[in-house]
Amino acid sequence: MSKPQASQQIIKQLISEQQLPAEFLDMATEYFLPLEEHISRCHQQQQQTLVVGINGAQGTGKSTLTELLKRLLHGSNLSCAVISIDDLYLTRKQRSELARDIQPLLQTRGVPGTHDLALGLSLIAALKATGADSQIHIPRFDKAQDDRRPLEEWELHKGRVDVIILEGWCVGARPASLLGAPINTLEQQYDADGRWRAYIEQQLQSYQRLFTQLDLLVMLKAPSIQSVIQWRSLQEQKLRAKTQVEAQAGIMNEAELRWFIMHYERLTNIMLDTLPERADVVFDLDTKHRIVRARYRQPAQQIS
Repeated sequence: MSKPQASQQIIKQLISEQQLPAEFLDMATEYFLPLEEHISRCHQQQQQTLVVGINGAQGTGKSTLTELLKRLLHGSNLSCAVISIDDLYLTRKQRSELARDIQPLLQTRGVPGTHDLALGLSLIAALKATGADSQIHIPRFDKAQDDRRPLEEWELHKGRVDVIILEGWCVGARPASLLGAPINTLEQQYDADGRWRAYIEQQLQSYQRLFTQLDLLVMLKAPSIQSVIQWRSLQEQKLRAKTQVEAQAGIMNEAELRWFIMHYERLTNIMLDTLPERADVVFDLDTKHRIVRARYRQPAQQIS
């Protein structure tokens, strides 16, 4: 089987497994196969483990793209390890301590300051140093339980790593002013003095230690925060459908979801405005979740 045929089979298999719309085949063929080739060329040029960041607001399709790239890279004989920034969340207990000591909104996972940066940095370092006999545990977070899974449930990566993918909603974000007049109900009612936003702003400085590990940054650019709410709602519905009834305590209804996204609204809007000019690859999405344009900042051979 030729490589193009094998790639088509990989896409079709993912569509079947994740119950994706049929039109995903054409979109992935047009946009994501060239991205995989671009990543492969970058790895070949660099001649060492390549770290790829994938940024996108909630519901943009980061996890689907990441899984597809992992399979396509495997088809190109490149070993890929995936880290979701969601899997680096502080434990529920640790966030409770932040909420008690700094600001109650820090109980909610997701914003800068609620991730274990030391864990992320040590993990990337370990994955970069892998060889044929290496075994690295990659943390996993249970969103339905709102807590980190125990070590025995972490994913075990065996062998070398050619490409590390770090995906998440704020991957690649740079420090920015998050203060000013409240922009939504959450900020008005629970952060009128800006203490929560000031903490996030301060913590985002520390996140640069993680984001400077990136060799390549890819952005799935949503058209607006309104689309983010709609798409994230669909994600939650899928999670509810495949989660056992007794384990659904952490899954949100529509009102809870809108409240949840308010935590990210300000920084998401900043990234929608500023990140495209810095990302190496940008996929512009329309309101129907279709890619309407791909922008590559520079060809792979120019990356040092």
